[in-house]
Amino acid sequence: MREGIALHLDKRLPVASGIGGGSADAAAALRLLARRERIPLGDPRLAAIAAELGADVPACLVSATVRGEGRGDILTPVPAEGLAGTPLLLVNPRVPLSTGAVFGAWDGVDRGPLGSDDSLSAARIGRNDLEAPARRLVPVIGEVIERLAGQPGALLVRMSGSGATCFALFETEAARGAADRAIAAAAPDWWRLTTRLR
Repeated sequence: MREGIALHLDKRLPVASGIGGGSADAAAALRLLARRERIPLGDPRLAAIAAELGADVPACLVSATVRGEGRGDILTPVPAEGLAGTPLLLVNPRVPLSTGAVFGAWDGVDRGPLGSDDSLSAARIGRNDLEAPARRLVPVIGEVIERLAGQPGALLVRMSGSGATCFALFETEAARGAADRAIAAAAPDWWRLTTRLR
């Protein structure tokens, strides 16, 4: 009989933050198990397991730029050449927000499909239908979005997933760094992470 394995995760993300931390953890565990068993990542069994674990897990398993439709598990590759390397700032007000509560507060209205263009322009026209109910539940999300949107060089500002984390894409790393410092000074208790798109 094959021995089991034990995994230790060192998680440094806010809890219930809407950035797929738990989904990424599940996908990482699947990737490790697949490597151990010499199962290729493209094996459909892995995708099926990922879809059962959660709507975001298939995208985290692929770990590439994709467009998610349906529950988020129907994935289409997105050419990332135009956005790869774009500086990104994540900000969370350190207020946990239950995904179930946000969906429970959503009005359930389908506001139509998002555009099929994969450019930054299409993303600017897009929306997050969960932002309004999330802001009603945790009003400080509005303040996070306003602070990010007011930073010089911000190209796109949105709430991530079901919240409460928000993000901004920036023209340059210098602009992102300045925004990070400005937000740290104005709201030192908020969690922040500087990174870039892959």
